[in-house]
Amino acid sequence: MYTKISEASWYNWNPKLVADLVPLLDIQGKHDESQALISQVVSKLKFKERDLVQFYCNLIESCSKHESKQGFNDAYGYLSELVNNSSSMYVKKQGYKSMVSSLCEMGQPNEAENVVEDMIKNGVKPSLFELRFVLYGYGKMGFFEDMERMVKKMEIEGFGVDTISSNMILSSYGAYNALPKMVPWLQKMKALEIPFSIRTYNCVLNSCPMIMSFVRGSGGFPVSVSELVNVLDEDEALLVKELVESSSVLDEAMEWDDLELKLDLHGMHSGSAYLIMLQWIKEMKSRFRVEECVVPAQITVVCGTGKHSSVRGESPVKTLIKAMMVQMKSPMRIDRKNIGCFIAKGQVVRNWLIQSLD
Repeated sequence: MYTKISEASWYNWNPKLVADLVPLLDIQGKHDESQALISQVVSKLKFKERDLVQFYCNLIESCSKHESKQGFNDAYGYLSELVNNSSSMYVKKQGYKSMVSSLCEMGQPNEAENVVEDMIKNGVKPSLFELRFVLYGYGKMGFFEDMERMVKKMEIEGFGVDTISSNMILSSYGAYNALPKMVPWLQKMKALEIPFSIRTYNCVLNSCPMIMSFVRGSGGFPVSVSELVNVLDEDEALLVKELVESSSVLDEAMEWDDLELKLDLHGMHSGSAYLIMLQWIKEMKSRFRVEECVVPAQITVVCGTGKHSSVRGESPVKTLIKAMMVQMKSPMRIDRKNIGCFIAKGQVVRNWLIQSLD
């Protein structure tokens, strides 16, 4: 197929396409054909070192993505040889970057860490990218001691822990149901003034089985933060308390002015949307009780229509919010002009909150 396409008059030769094709051929047992394609690319790029390293980087990443062991081992050998023989710092940095990330993708974080050590020995300072990949590589395998050791290594190399690294750590703990380890990490984030993000919420709440049973079930669920905390087990309750003590994620998702109060739930998984809604309702009640508070003309909850959801059909978040609105007897309804939104007049929502949720 590729040969026929490459012979067409409109075809423009593209080494990236070859890199994507090689692992597919290897998986089908067509190793000779994949090697022939690689040889063609190398012969064309052998005097263009930067282009050649980019091809090898694309190749090793493609092989790791498709879990082609033979293709990966071959690509690793080609890339390693080029990096070791090159005097170009650009070539070395690009090569090491792809070697580390691809080894982690193949479930070999220890080998990836060895590559980082080789970088240092060869005068190439590891970037935050490589160190994060190794950290998460250990975390995805459940090697928590090694993951925590990498945190210290990052600090030694001059890279403080940030939100992205923290989310990787939280996701790793959650994947192995290590909820008790997540609470101290959230506390550490607060102590270091590392801001929470939507992904922080997603990582934590996706790991809470009781919360997920609420948002995925067809029955009722708690409609306030305090009620939720009271019905959760100790580990999940502590996680929720740590999340809601910070309002940074809610503040970013919410826009409040005289014309409109808007809550945007884009990017949130169902558990996150649920907890943010509870926080939002609590915040509205608190503000609306103050006489000086100017009530926005309209209140809008944006939850999307499910275009970016991994689940076919209606957005899971929209389904959840609809169920919450029904259970709470909220006056908010789906906007006829935008079915991904719930809307209501501000004064109507204020009256509902003050009267029915006290």
